[in-house]
Amino acid sequence: MTAWLSRGTTVTGLLGLAALTGVLGGAPAVAATRASQPAGPSSWTEYHGAADGAGVAASVAAVNTATRAWTSPALDGELYGEPLVSSGHVYVATENDTVYELSAATGAVVWSTHLGSPVPSGDLPCGDISPTAGITGTPVIDPSRGEIFVVADELVNGRPAHMFAGLSTATGKVEVTADVDPAGADPAALLQRTGLTLDDGQVVFGMGGNDGDCASYRGRVIAVPEQGGTPTTFTVDAAADESQGAIWMGGAAPVVDASGNVWVTTGNGSVYSYSHAYDDSDSILELSSSLQLEQFFAPTTWATNNSQDLDMSTAAALLSDGQVILTGKSRIVYLLNQAHLGGIGGQQAALGSACSQDIDGGVAVQGTTVYLPCTSGIIAVRATQSPAALHLLWSSGTGGGPAIVAAGLVWTMGRSGTLYGLSAATGAVRQQASIGAPANHFPTPTVADGLLLAPAADDVVAFTATATASSSASASPTSAATQPASTATPAPSRAAASQASSRPAGRGGLSAPAIVGIVVAGLALISWAGWLVWRRRATGS
Repeated sequence: MTAWLSRGTTVTGLLGLAALTGVLGGAPAVAATRASQPAGPSSWTEYHGAADGAGVAASVAAVNTATRAWTSPALDGELYGEPLVSSGHVYVATENDTVYELSAATGAVVWSTHLGSPVPSGDLPCGDISPTAGITGTPVIDPSRGEIFVVADELVNGRPAHMFAGLSTATGKVEVTADVDPAGADPAALLQRTGLTLDDGQVVFGMGGNDGDCASYRGRVIAVPEQGGTPTTFTVDAAADESQGAIWMGGAAPVVDASGNVWVTTGNGSVYSYSHAYDDSDSILELSSSLQLEQFFAPTTWATNNSQDLDMSTAAALLSDGQVILTGKSRIVYLLNQAHLGGIGGQQAALGSACSQDIDGGVAVQGTTVYLPCTSGIIAVRATQSPAALHLLWSSGTGGGPAIVAAGLVWTMGRSGTLYGLSAATGAVRQQASIGAPANHFPTPTVADGLLLAPAADDVVAFTATATASSSASASPTSAATQPASTATPAPSRAAASQASSRPAGRGGLSAPAIVGIVVAGLALISWAGWLVWRRRATGS
């Protein structure tokens, strides 16, 4: 019994020492670093905030547009993509091929990574991006990997190339790169215009031509493994006598549904004759995650639309009742059955002349109501099932950039540089603020982590967004984005950001498990010391 007590108490003492050593830093910490944190409910990690592109921030109660929360410094190039937010950090990319992290508290630059030399606009056969073409599509963030993915138009050995890159969100370090130009394509004739999205471990995006449809190109959907590797490609107008069929979508990202299928819209193809086989142009396509064509819809006027440059140029609006809304430059809005698109002429209903100008870009979806980006002003359209029909609820004549929904308002940016908050019921202006003219023809704001972010030509403007009571209760009270300006922590240097990426994330002080560990270790040590005193007295030693 004495021997058992001796061994057992000695082990208890050693365990106590080991526990105390682990608590005080001798054992590796188990807290996740920034690079492996999942996105919180206040994150906005891809175009319009989610894979379905719905563009709704349900947890926002109000946005204060009376005063700016901050304005970022002027960045090194024009902004065409939407700002992104992940775990309290803001990310943007420029046409100078530079990716930035900005402080959510102040807008200051935390880190920046310049990926390469952008392509001078004069080196391209045509286009409307100037003076250089660099990163045009909105990036996408995978919080589980701690990476932000972009496609950069770069000069490689003096020639244009489209380079895929994955960067650490913590430090900006480049983790993966790949050339994603399709075999046999002319990179100078291609523009990577859509946003990027994630699907089944892949980064998915579209490609089309430069503005003006000059040179020879084919529209593509491309999926690149997140860890790098050989891309998978779907080609529009793939026959030897076909070309064009851009997938550009007014800058919106391909939509990914709950089954992991990918939805894209396509522009005009080179086929103008109905006697020619259909070429996948001027349509909506549903692809599997391996980019196999599942089904499609095209209007009966597809060949005429091709000859008149009447692209399908919005994202697919997937409604809560299983229907789909589609539109584009023809200004005709189509209602489709998501389970059976119907091929050529298979629409359930159509709404003609819904807008006086083109409808281009991402959409905002609430139930069966869709806010569409008519360039002369946002319009609201509602779908019904029985009978299948579309109803124009209102036409605002205001804004026109792809809308999002937050705080009960429909937020849109005009090309003149004004941000508007429209009544969701009537389209009337409820709030507005001057941002500065954007470079992008299809600018769209972001709402996440206590901020509404609006991209101007080369900087980002932030306004305070107040969360609803339920989301406020679950949010961290020490989030940098929600700190008062007077107590905001200055943005760390790039070196500090790099060091921070290797440290466990935390709030300072000891956690509850650490305190319990100290108490247990202390009791074990006291028990061991007491046994030693008793043993010496019992043995007389």
